[in-house]
Amino acid sequence: MFAPQPKVTGAGSALSLLELIFHSTVRAVRKSHRNPIIGLLINMLQAILFVSVFFVMFAVLNLRSSAVRGDFLLYMISGIFLFMTHTKALGAVVGAEGPASPMMLHARMNTIVSIASAALSSLYIQVLSVIVILTLYYTMWQPFVIERPVAAFSMLLLSWFSGVAVGLVFLAIKPWFPGFVGIAATVYARANMIASGKMVLANTLPPKMLAMFWWNPLFHTIDQSRGFVFINYNPHNSSLMYPIYFSLAFIMIGLMGEFYSRSHASASWGAAR
Repeated sequence: MFAPQPKVTGAGSALSLLELIFHSTVRAVRKSHRNPIIGLLINMLQAILFVSVFFVMFAVLNLRSSAVRGDFLLYMISGIFLFMTHTKALGAVVGAEGPASPMMLHARMNTIVSIASAALSSLYIQVLSVIVILTLYYTMWQPFVIERPVAAFSMLLLSWFSGVAVGLVFLAIKPWFPGFVGIAATVYARANMIASGKMVLANTLPPKMLAMFWWNPLFHTIDQSRGFVFINYNPHNSSLMYPIYFSLAFIMIGLMGEFYSRSHASASWGAAR
């Protein structure tokens, strides 16, 4: 009880925080399903189902000619994977444990650790799903070539980061308007089915239609990723910097809102609302 407390350096504190985030991330990954392999298979099944539905839709409507020249399935995958990564990151952050959660009663635990672990667990599952599905497609279906794989993967990370940013803003509002946030997050995710532009090429859109998509950071990351995946596509109507500026702005707004909500946290919130 009266034993002297050892001095903790800045580096030691940072390592301790990283260790806590790691263990919280493992807990968040296992929270979706007790068996992490089953959780991964469920996520892969969702991605495969998305690809299958859009593949059939394009075949029935004869829209394959509107896609970029190259592997058509890779064209669809490049949009659907980024859409799922963005949406899953948003949902994970919105569902992260808030300041009134019983987990916050444990020493060293705080909302930043909860948010970081939720976001990283989502990224881990999505990246693992992408690697497994692309490997299976390459080995069991047909070989393909990604022109700039590192740059294309960076667009996946940027889609995840923008999803975290939007989710953080929703999370900051959630303690005050939980019902509204639940509806708004669902509407945003459903709207991105179309507004993400995952099934269209920005270069082929007229100015009036382009204005309907341009606000969405996911639209830019998907279009830019196709410029890195395919050698014969050069995106002109999307920006690489817009999703970065958008995400940084929303991260700052979300962190300020989360700090304000945390400072007014009350254990009676759940009962009062």
